[in-house]
This record gives sequence, structure tokens and C-alpha cells, in this order.
Amino acid sequence: MAKDCSFDIVSEFDKQELVNAIDQVNRDLTTRFDLKNSNSTVELDADKSITVTTADEMKLKNIDDIIQSKLIKRGISIKILDPQPVENALGGNVRRVYNLKKGLSQDLAKKIVAEIKGTKLKVQASIQGEQVRVTGKSKDDLQDVIKFIRENEDKFDCPLQFTNYR
Repeated sequence: MAKDCSFDIVSEFDKQELVNAIDQVNRDLTTRFDLKNSNSTVELDADKSITVTTADEMKLKNIDDIIQSKLIKRGISIKILDPQPVENALGGNVRRVYNLKKGLSQDLAKKIVAEIKGTKLKVQASIQGEQVRVTGKSKDDLQDVIKFIRENEDKFDCPLQFTNYR
């Protein structure tokens, strides 16, 4: 009686760590010499986007560097950031919105399934909403799939995690 083993491939981030990183960025804005008194703001909008408003594009670039470094220190991949074009805001300021990527798009899920099928391992990959479920009889095959995905993670434009390993 062989029981199938499985795991899910998802793309998520820790919401609390993101909140903490944005709080650290806002603290840095008040203490950094080049950004002090620049009326710069960084706001997290309901885990969907980050909005940065500042005086000019040079300060925007500096704030972008701060955001990326704080996310990395908190263990959040910067691949979740989807920067939108810079736009003009009120009072001569500039604004940039960073949409946050969460979940696998259908195209990316199809690409992951195709890559897994290309390994010729005895596993089945299926798309289930915003995740990909991989099942197989051998845990060794599943671990080989995880290893393969980690080695080829640069092919995918979002961070991937593995959950529900059974």
C-alpha cells in the first residue's frame, strides 16, 4: 500500500516582517542626514503595495535602496517588489508605487509545471489556484524536484517557497 507524498510550491511573504521592514525604513527617513526634513513618506497599503513620496528622484533612489536593504535583512526577497513608473505628486514631489507580488500567476504556474515535467522524474504537478501541487510515490523524487526548482529559481520572476511537505 504505497501512499502518495506531496508538497506545494507557493509565492508568499511574511506580512509582519514586511510591516517591520517598512517601520524601519520610516525610522531611517527621520534620522538619515540626506533624507531628514525632506517630507518623505513610505506607506504600506493593505499588503498590496508600498507607496513612496519624496521631494526628487535622487531621494527616491536612496529610499529605494533603503527599502531593498531592509527587506533583505528581514529575509524577504526583493523579487516581491514590482516598481511602477515614477509619477508627479502634489507640491512638486514625486511618487512611486511598488505593487507586491503574491501568489503564482497562471503563466508562471504553467512554466513551473512544464519545467518539472521536463525533469523526467516520476512526479505529477498540477495547478491549484495560486499554487502548484507536486505529488509522487517517492519522497526522494519530491526532494529532487525541490532541489531542481531551487537551482533554477532565477528563471522565475518571483520568490518560491515549498509548503505542506507530506
